[in-house]
Amino acid sequence: METYFSNSYKETVALGEKLGAALHGGRVIAFFGGLGVGKTAFVTGIAKGMGLTSAVSSPTFSIVQVYGKHEELCHFDMYRVDSWDALDSTGYFEYMDAGAVLCVEWSENIENALPDDAIRITITRGEQDDARRIDIEGLEERLS
Repeated sequence: METYFSNSYKETVALGEKLGAALHGGRVIAFFGGLGVGKTAFVTGIAKGMGLTSAVSSPTFSIVQVYGKHEELCHFDMYRVDSWDALDSTGYFEYMDAGAVLCVEWSENIENALPDDAIRITITRGEQDDARRIDIEGLEERLS
């Protein structure tokens, strides 16, 4: 596990951008952390790092947002997903099979459906308002 610290939205996006540049299709990035800790900010950076120009927004109400001309990035919010049927209805498995990068917020709710090689990112608040601790597991290299 690698630990990073962010002191602003901009720093969180920048860290996500470094990860996005290193990703390939078929990877699942599982986010853990409370409301408002910066999960969507991190996904914004991932999209930038993947070269996508779409504006990233939280998929809270739609459950999934898809970005890229070829659906390269799928951003899920699993907060309200509470059964296998509900998970299946999101398109999660189809997007995974299609080789997209999946960023999954509230992964706690689908823990048993995460692949073994998922990159797990836990974001927690620091002592200052914008400070965050970001723990990343399952990444082969340190983000420099």
